[in-house]
Amino acid sequence: MGHLHGVKEQYRELVERLAAGHVGMPEPRDPRAREGWREILEILFTPDEAALASRLPVRPTSLGRLAALLGVDAASLRARLEPLCEKGIVFDLVDPRGGEPVYVLAPPVVGFFEFSLMRTVGGIPKKRLCEAYEAYFHGDDTFVREVFGFDTSPGRALVHEDRIADEPMPDVLGWERATEVVESATAWSVGSCYCRHKAQHLGRACDVPVELCLSLNGGAEFVARRGFGRAIEKGEALDLLAAARARGLVQLCDNVQQRPAWLCNCCACCCELLGTIARCDLPAVNPSGFLPRLDPERCSGCSRCARACPVGAIAMEPVRAAAQRKNALAPRCDEERCVGCGVCAGACLKGALAMVRAERPRVPANTIERAVRMSLERGRLAELLVDGGDRLGTRFLRQALSALTRLPPATRLLASEQVRSRFVRAALART
Repeated sequence: MGHLHGVKEQYRELVERLAAGHVGMPEPRDPRAREGWREILEILFTPDEAALASRLPVRPTSLGRLAALLGVDAASLRARLEPLCEKGIVFDLVDPRGGEPVYVLAPPVVGFFEFSLMRTVGGIPKKRLCEAYEAYFHGDDTFVREVFGFDTSPGRALVHEDRIADEPMPDVLGWERATEVVESATAWSVGSCYCRHKAQHLGRACDVPVELCLSLNGGAEFVARRGFGRAIEKGEALDLLAAARARGLVQLCDNVQQRPAWLCNCCACCCELLGTIARCDLPAVNPSGFLPRLDPERCSGCSRCARACPVGAIAMEPVRAAAQRKNALAPRCDEERCVGCGVCAGACLKGALAMVRAERPRVPANTIERAVRMSLERGRLAELLVDGGDRLGTRFLRQALSALTRLPPATRLLASEQVRSRFVRAALART
């Protein structure tokens, strides 16, 4: 964990607790970044809130069980949790089948960093917080490598559906289509984009509307109930989706197949995920599984595609043309960097680019499988499975073990080494 100097004991304990989750908030090396890291902690958490958050289990926990674990009265604990829920630091999750809500500490990303700026007025000192975020994210690469330096990304790209090549028609699954992701959701809300709101406070706002990011399913219910956005109908969500495509925005979604919690419409100038790819050359986004294909007969070499690419994956290269003294220019795509969004194809006025099927990405089935994978990659699987959570505990463990059995054999062996408990080893051996 490092030296954690210059912060109060409560914040040290909170950082250690966050490090047990699938995304932590590690102390950076750079002095400016370290000062931003300290400022974020002190702005978002009072010392009492940090002390309480540091004691929350990794898995969702009912109020009664949590009160018993902490040795406090349930009513007073609920009152202490309420401000944290209002700030998006703790999620109070409501089971649609009824019953008592469960509480879980949000990760920094995707979590309380975003929620801190989804309200545009009131509350915390936003400009100071934005400056602290900028210092922490860009002072050195400690945090971006914590979030994006592993195989499983928090988000995935969705291809612009109207740019998929007609022939041969690829097999496109429902969870790969933005319209289907929205159509199949059970609840919808829209809120302010964290990245564009931050850019406003830093004096570099673009002309894209701030209120353009969608929350879906349980995420939409939480966002609307806690006032981080407004509930909308399916029709408005689909209209926002179409308007974002028309603007040439990148559509990024929660990196799960089932019941994603968010779908953002991102601009390259403000988005932290897209910026991380361009700035740090890290796989911050799970690609869509599509790549641009060029029709050289239609291409005029105008470079609109290269200028539109949000991650700098397209470069214009000289091409020798027959009977021409000067070279022509043609786009070349870096397929390792390309996220398969289709923005380049939309920018081409000649119809020279279309999106064709590449290798389909490995997308976790649900949030539990994603948490298992992210925890495993960071060496934190034991903290996820051997935890004091309640109510969802048995169901969570059953789904977590199911996710583990779908891993490749070598990865399953690593999981077994991380969690040396008889029931996990037995479950993995049975497969």
